[in-house]
Amino acid sequence: MRAAVVLFPGLNADAEMVRTLGHVCGADVSIVRHTDTALPAGVDLVTIPGGFSYGDYLRCGALAKVSPIVPALRAHAERGGHLLGVCNGFQILTEMGLLPGALTRNLHRRFECGDVFVRVEADGPFTPKSSARWRLPIAHAEGRYQTTPETLRQLEGEGRIALRYCDAAGEVTDAANPNGSVGNVAGVYGGPRKNVFGLMPHPERCSEETIGGVDGRVLFDLVLAAA
Repeated sequence: MRAAVVLFPGLNADAEMVRTLGHVCGADVSIVRHTDTALPAGVDLVTIPGGFSYGDYLRCGALAKVSPIVPALRAHAERGGHLLGVCNGFQILTEMGLLPGALTRNLHRRFECGDVFVRVEADGPFTPKSSARWRLPIAHAEGRYQTTPETLRQLEGEGRIALRYCDAAGEVTDAANPNGSVGNVAGVYGGPRKNVFGLMPHPERCSEETIGGVDGRVLFDLVLAAA
């Protein structure tokens, strides 16, 4: 199984992504630079890790979306290849238009760093068919998912809201929402094939018992098996 990790200037979760995909999950991992114009031949999964691409000096991900590698990412998604964006990677995918909605400043205007619970709402290549509750870390100041009421209804109707913030019992409540995201949305799928996926929590930071848990590994094992 072949995976690629895309590096934009300012990202800081790339080493964790590479370790999770390669050391933990056994994938053959390649590094792709933002200045590259093509992906490695035969790559199955492309990931965009978290951080602060281009320093987040404009909107998060707005500068990354015009990088030289972006046409290759679009082509990979259009031909059905799996594309994962985590945190800043999620922001980049929305700026590219490959995922609906936008990520804005947290409602309370503070940086959030800690563990949260999310409830799996939809099955797909990255999420299990059975309902599940995962504990995953977050680290963001601009993770508030927003979209129009019409788009939110469409996403719900098409089973493309993949994850919602919930409490330890799995209940979706306002108190469990760390950033004010509409509908407690923590992750969404793009398109009917659900081959593009973005989420704010960091599954690569919860993939080994030695770092506190393995809930995040489920996501990687699923998509690598499906690719």
